[in-house]
Amino acid sequence: MIDKTTLPYRPGAGVMLLNREGKVFVAQRLDSTLEAWQMPQGGLEQDEDPQDGALRELEEEAGITRDKVEIIARCPTELLYDLPDDLVGKLWKGKWRGQRQHWFLCRFTGRDQDIDIQTEHPEFRAWKWAEPSELPAMIVPFKRDLYGRVLEAFAKWL
Repeated sequence: MIDKTTLPYRPGAGVMLLNREGKVFVAQRLDSTLEAWQMPQGGLEQDEDPQDGALRELEEEAGITRDKVEIIARCPTELLYDLPDDLVGKLWKGKWRGQRQHWFLCRFTGRDQDIDIQTEHPEFRAWKWAEPSELPAMIVPFKRDLYGRVLEAFAKWL
């Protein structure tokens, strides 16, 4: 068994994307049988600027291009989450204990038709707009605290 306390956190970024009604974009992962939803997020490439990485992830996962997004705010600190013990060693080739993420609050300026989760390398099977208050109950249990902290960081804009 791997002692996860000896592993580093994977650098990452995420986007809380709001539509004109103040609802948040969430999607269901293809590789999960859970009914869990998540916001676009992922790992940063070597020396990648976190804002660039967040917008890249948004495009790679949801087909939403940068010209359809306005950045409203950036979380002032990186937020961490740990993988559950049963996933350490299975995800990310066993190199990471979880992620340390930069989060960005963005406004979607496009139309729903501009969203396309059937990307070159699809990660999601479904998407929808959700009320911010619904997020913690929709997410996998090990990320609920993280999502609570994202909501706190962006509360004055929600």
